[in-house]
Amino acid sequence: MPVNYSTPSPDQLHPVPGVRLGVTEAGIRKKHRRDLALIALDEGATVAGVFTLNRFCAAPVTLCREHLAAHNDMRALIINTGIANAGTGAPGLSAAVNTCDAVAKTLGIEARQVLPFSTGVILELLPTERVIAGLDACRNDLRADGWHNAAHAIMTTDTVAKAASRRVTIAGKTVTITGISKGAGMIRPNMATMLGFVATDAGISAPLLQKLVKEAADASFNCITVDGDTSTNDSFILIATDKNEIQVNAEGTPEWVAVRQAIIEVTVELAQAIIRDGEGATKFITIAVEGGKTREEGRKVAYAIGHSPLVKTAFFASDPNLGRIQAAVGYAGIDDLDVAGTRIWLGDLLVSEHGGRAVGYKEEDGSRVMKESEITVRVDLGRGLATATVWTCDFSYDYVKINADYRS
Repeated sequence: MPVNYSTPSPDQLHPVPGVRLGVTEAGIRKKHRRDLALIALDEGATVAGVFTLNRFCAAPVTLCREHLAAHNDMRALIINTGIANAGTGAPGLSAAVNTCDAVAKTLGIEARQVLPFSTGVILELLPTERVIAGLDACRNDLRADGWHNAAHAIMTTDTVAKAASRRVTIAGKTVTITGISKGAGMIRPNMATMLGFVATDAGISAPLLQKLVKEAADASFNCITVDGDTSTNDSFILIATDKNEIQVNAEGTPEWVAVRQAIIEVTVELAQAIIRDGEGATKFITIAVEGGKTREEGRKVAYAIGHSPLVKTAFFASDPNLGRIQAAVGYAGIDDLDVAGTRIWLGDLLVSEHGGRAVGYKEEDGSRVMKESEITVRVDLGRGLATATVWTCDFSYDYVKINADYRS
């Protein structure tokens, strides 16, 4: 079960004018589950995206990059779960191309206006005929309030669907932001085995939208880790439908500030939901690093802690073996770190200072904090003013079981 998270109800997910979503059971890998989602965009929408840095990126990622680099007038997104269409070479790229062609024919648009996305098992070819066979059902199901169903249709090992929505008032006008994501394992930055789709009805110029999608990803999906594995299929798409009188044409304007903040709030909620639903997770852990010379060195420390199997298993067992955290700080890659100047807290407990155990720390107090479902680890590097935050979870027996049985 996810840690303190449940899927928002359909009525909590506000429709975004200019976006319609439809789903179906295409039987791509397993029968009797929603596994294909179609998102149709009205003409005039602007789309931007960021993708995995894995060199073995999936065929749909390659095609998405090509389509977005050449044009910005996207009209449809097609998302399948079950098969990742990654590690499939030229046949995999052909499958992605054929999928786009079929979507274009179904909706009466051009193939270059379609962005394909896949998630699931790597090294298996996408059964394109099943995807194509399901397109009519997706088209017939298209509706503005389809966000809840779409969130369910993109799940793999997720135990709950993940969605978020906001409405903000700017100059007397209501702007809507709604999004969905999926992910539970193979999660780490750049990005993670995650798909994220967020839309707003505000008008945002293409250069600003590309800047915003990177900033939003950096504040959210690039701040999470479950197991330190970077997937082949990670994609985060930001859509501005321009169906609202509010226009964002320059940084620093009231419109930019308000829309940017709301979009980041939605992406952070979606990213944290992925960690709360991490495979086998029983605890949600915030790692907050302060006192760094740069944000990057703070992130090194945060990820060293968040990626450590020894740290994560100690959290699962509620075992305050906190020397594991100290060790992770030490090997994070800051060569000139003065360990005597660092301090580490577990919750509100100072546990390490001057290079050793804090004088007032008692293990029974540490055990009390470790038993909580939400825990904060705070590290002060004592080197400067930069900060960094990463969200992670523990490692339980179920993480091994889920991944051992993933293809069965």
